[in-house]
Amino acid sequence: MNKKWIVMGIVLMLFSSIVLACSKTDKAAETTATKESAAVGATPAANKKPFDGVKLKAVLIGGGTYETLYESIPKFEQETGAKVEIVFKGNGFDLDKKLKIDFAANTVDYDVMWDHTSFYSQYIDALEPLDSLFTADELKDFTPSILNASKKDGKLYMIPRMADISLYYYRTDLFNDESNKSKFKTEYKYDLAPPQTLDQLKDISMFFAKQGNGMSGTQFAGKEEAISGRFLELTQAFGGDFFDKDNKITLNKEGGLKAAQFLRDLYAAGAMPKGMVNFLWDEVEKNFANGKVAIYSEWPGWYSTLNDPKSSTVAGKFSVMRAPAGPSGIHPGWGGSHGFSVTKASKNKKAAAALVKFLTNEENMTNESKLGAIPVRTSVWDKVLADANAGDAGKKNFYNTLNTAVKEDFRTPPLIKEWIPLSNILFPYLQKIILGDTSPQQGLDDAAKDITKMMSQSK
Repeated sequence: MNKKWIVMGIVLMLFSSIVLACSKTDKAAETTATKESAAVGATPAANKKPFDGVKLKAVLIGGGTYETLYESIPKFEQETGAKVEIVFKGNGFDLDKKLKIDFAANTVDYDVMWDHTSFYSQYIDALEPLDSLFTADELKDFTPSILNASKKDGKLYMIPRMADISLYYYRTDLFNDESNKSKFKTEYKYDLAPPQTLDQLKDISMFFAKQGNGMSGTQFAGKEEAISGRFLELTQAFGGDFFDKDNKITLNKEGGLKAAQFLRDLYAAGAMPKGMVNFLWDEVEKNFANGKVAIYSEWPGWYSTLNDPKSSTVAGKFSVMRAPAGPSGIHPGWGGSHGFSVTKASKNKKAAAALVKFLTNEENMTNESKLGAIPVRTSVWDKVLADANAGDAGKKNFYNTLNTAVKEDFRTPPLIKEWIPLSNILFPYLQKIILGDTSPQQGLDDAAKDITKMMSQSK
């Protein structure tokens, strides 16, 4: 009996060991399977991009070197998972018209839009404040004065893409021509050289226009805000301004009258193209590129296009200089910045802000600066100047002249919502003055009256 029970006990112990071993094996297998399943389930999460499935729409400025930046958007899409559709592109004036119509009709279906310091004040009710979408660390590299120009009542509404201030582009082949030098010296009793004053600019422009060959001495874009802004900077150079310290209209006072007479005299003398009052930025650039103008005020973004033999007959035949000073000692310096805003209507504001951050990042801004854009990040501007000073003489002069203009001459138009409505009232009167259809005094008095009325009604 004892032996029997001993054998049975041994059998039970062996059976229990087998069961326990099988149980452990099953649990181990179950644990392994669970881990493997979890690992498989984690793969999509690990590869998930922050804005997968998000579709963004954008309204952007187009033409010229503005377009190159948009070639980088596929990289943003790849990194974030978002898809970007550019639903409209146009120049700033066409964009302004579209935006105001869309805002008024409440038909905004886009997330990111072009903006500008001259324009954004009138759009504020439709813009999303960006303060909560950008950290202080993300903003610290932007030039403070440029960033501050994008703020209204302490809120940030636009992230700058590039700054803008004009330089004077002039034909070195014409200025260095010995025959031109001799003729000019005989007539004006001083040497032909890049003008240091507006009076010299006037002399030189009239001189080249008299040489024939369809050449105009100078030119200005002659309609919309293009001529209003040029008139503003000339008024300031002649010692005046559009408003006094009490915000009363003063553009019809001495500085404005001198600026208007300056434009009128140039046109009347044949020193500017006959169709000038119909020109905007593309037309004046084409005139210079086609060799039809000796000297004129132009934005820096056109520098690379004008210096490209594929698009310009004057490539390698021009240089740039700081705008000639007026009698007040002030150099014309109509400045501003292009940028991007996020619409209040956007249903994907974080994704929209991410697109703005991408478009204005250091890499993209560096690439745009190589085309002539003025960078608004300190790190990029420092690098641009260092590279320019180590490069060829033309680029060194271009970027150092820009640096001087930005530091010493940069002045935005009044940052008021009425700026574009003011311009829309003013520019037809300026056209009449230029064409000789009214006197500077009468034209500017009429403009001042209408502007004063508009501003009183907008309050």
